[in-house]
Amino acid sequence: MNALFALALLQETTTDTAAPVQTMSPAVGMVFGLCYLVVILLIVISLWKIFVKAGKPGWAAIVPIYNLIVILEIAGKPLWWFILLLIPGVNIIVLIIVYIAFARNFGKGVGFAIGMLILPFIFFPMLAFGDARYQPVAA
Repeated sequence: MNALFALALLQETTTDTAAPVQTMSPAVGMVFGLCYLVVILLIVISLWKIFVKAGKPGWAAIVPIYNLIVILEIAGKPLWWFILLLIPGVNIIVLIIVYIAFARNFGKGVGFAIGMLILPFIFFPMLAFGDARYQPVAA
């Protein structure tokens, strides 16, 4: 009889504690969603400004595949590298090379390019709103 009472008590306590968690999760999800939206918007605005600095159309920042093609053009890489960006594993190496060339064309170094890869929400606005000028480096 004691085992049944303990089981009933355990079941009652576990169902009561789950209720407050369910009421908080939509609010937490909305806060994280809003933060994510702000970061994405910051990156898009920064890319728009960077594209304009490089003499490319700013609206290309909001077109998903075309913006990669414009990034390749700004970096001075051939357009067929876009295919390499579609191959898993290879795309990481190619993206590092493209970002290094991209940063060099704005007068920045390898460290800045790695920063663009790891913390784009910090380094893209630095490039967009800073004093960097687009000066393509000959390959």
